[in-house]
Formats: sequence, structure tokens, C-alpha cells
Amino acid sequence: MTALAGPTHDRGITTLTLDSPANRNALSAALVGELSTALDACAADDTVRAVVLTHTGNTFCAGADLTGPPDPAAFVALMRQIVALPKPVVARVTGHVRAGGLGLLGACDISAAGPEASFALTESRLGLAPAVISLPLLPRTDPRAAARYYLTGERFDATEAARIGLITLAAGEVDKGLAPVLDGLRKASPQGLAASKELVTATVLESFDQHAEDLIARSAALFASAEAREGMTAFLERRDPAWEL
Repeated sequence: MTALAGPTHDRGITTLTLDSPANRNALSAALVGELSTALDACAADDTVRAVVLTHTGNTFCAGADLTGPPDPAAFVALMRQIVALPKPVVARVTGHVRAGGLGLLGACDISAAGPEASFALTESRLGLAPAVISLPLLPRTDPRAAARYYLTGERFDATEAARIGLITLAAGEVDKGLAPVLDGLRKASPQGLAASKELVTATVLESFDQHAEDLIARSAALFASAEAREGMTAFLERRDPAWEL
């Protein structure tokens, strides 16, 4: 069973849909691999002007699949692939986004979310940290807001996500909000899009090139720790972790 639906095509826009309802579109090894393969196909297809990344159900992405998380290096490679893809990648969010799912949003060039969306960096509550997803997030997110939400794990809405730079726009109706964006991408030349994207992603790619190896090692060490095992076990057993006051 695949974790990715589609693709579908409409006037140069290819839509890839996260479709793994059993785990709320969590980042499993299968999902990471299928999405990477689909993005490769989009990059090689001259009929694709831009890619929309969306989801089924009420969750865009629940973060890492705790029952079988992907190799951190593979997830880093996927996020870098989105950033470096020579075609814009646009996230369309109408549901919840947690932890590693925010890394996917941070890697996308443009993102829109509706009033049903909610966001949270929940890693600290599991004995983890938003390690590898910092590669696209920290260059694009307000640093004071990043400090707050990294540390507290608080939930916030689409309006706040747009204010802090996590997403591009909050819209009452996501498709209406994205309509002028997609029309603009259709009017741009392939060369113009690729060259313009290189300019706006240069700093993010520098983050990957300078810090990826260290953050992959940190992530692996955290996942292997006793404190993280307690956090993840408590989450799966729907109980409070031992450290909660």
C-alpha cells in the first residue's frame, strides 16, 4: 500500500498528495521514499511548471512515524531535494502539522494554510529536539518565535504561522488564496522560475551544507536516548511522561 496518492496534473501544476491515513501521514520510510521518487519525476518532466504538496484527511503530517521513523539522513535528503528542486514546491495545508511535518513546510517555497490548520513543534515534550528540521526552519522563521515554540511545544494557528514566517499565507479558503499564486507560476518561464528560486533558497541550502551532518548525528543520539524512549512510549501509551510536572 502506497503512502502517496496521485499525481494529478492541471495546466502545468502537478499535485502530490500525502495519503497514509493509518498514521496521519506520518513520516515513515515509505512516505519519504515515495515522495522523493515523485519529486524526481516532476523535476525531469518538462510539462511540470510547479508542484503542489497537499494531503488527505485532517492532518497534513503528524511528524515522524514513531513506530518506524525514517533514517534522519533520508529525511534530510528529502527536505534538501525540495529546496533544491528547480521547480517551485507549494504546500497546501487544510489540517494539522506536527514536528517533522513542519520541516516539509519549511522546505517548500510557498505555503498556504486554512483555518482548520494547526501547528506544533512537539519534540521537546518527547525528549527530542527539532534537530534536522531546523535546516529549513531556522533560516525562514522569526528567531524569537522559533525559541518559544521549540521550547514549549505550544500549538498555534495559521495566522500565527504566517506571522512568524513558517508559512507564506493564511487564507479563509486555501484554494482561493493559492489561485493567484498558481496563476503567477504558470505565467513565469521555466528558466525564470529556476533562476529566481536559486536566489531565494541560497541561504537555506547553505544551512544544509554547513549543518546537516551535525544535526543528523544529534537527531540519532536523541532518538537512541533513554529519555526519548520514555517520551515516545508515553506518547504511544497515551500517558504523561515521567518528567511532566
